[in-house]
Amino acid sequence: MKKFVLTGMLLSGIIFGGMAQAQSKVANDPKAKTVLDGVSAKFKTLKSVVANFVLKVEGANNSVTESKKGTVYMKGPKYKVTMEGQEIISDNKTSWTYAKDVNEVTINNVDQSSGSITPAKLFTNFYDKDFLYRLNSETTEKGKVLQNIEMTPTDKSKNIFKVIVSVDKKAQNIAKMKVFEKNGNHYTYEITNFTPNAPVTDATFIFDAKKYPGVEVVDLR
Repeated sequence: MKKFVLTGMLLSGIIFGGMAQAQSKVANDPKAKTVLDGVSAKFKTLKSVVANFVLKVEGANNSVTESKKGTVYMKGPKYKVTMEGQEIISDNKTSWTYAKDVNEVTINNVDQSSGSITPAKLFTNFYDKDFLYRLNSETTEKGKVLQNIEMTPTDKSKNIFKVIVSVDKKAQNIAKMKVFEKNGNHYTYEITNFTPNAPVTDATFIFDAKKYPGVEVVDLR
């Protein structure tokens, strides 16, 4: 579960990666596209972002089996995701995946293909090629009006069959995302704090082995 949570969160390789398939002839909802395009346009104006989130893993009976807090740092295409005992760092050339329980870091070259989804792409227009989407009814949660967009992958062979993206109508930010698997599991990612243009240095996006004494390095480049 730990490895899935780490690689699945916001990096979305498991959720969204490699899903570029032939486009369906079914038209997308223009109202939903307007909302998503608004999120994308606003995000592109930001120099950097720091966002706190909570990940909840639910079983088929909707019982919460796991809940974790984390933080994502973004600056252009660079990102760092931290969770309990886990980190993913990328400077857009090299990526480092660190697991604290085994004190091990795995190094890879960044996949520059268009099918690769990063945290920055998740807040931009990743949706146009790989999903069909429609705007559902608005809801109010914690004093925020949310515009809920139901997304279904064009590649029906994937384990993910539906994603609900909830956009803060006023702030034009993604507030929550719920991922539905065919096996009945649900994964909810809730953004609890979103700080635009936060002071983030480039050093944030490079793994410094000196700060991890005795770390085992697995270099797959």
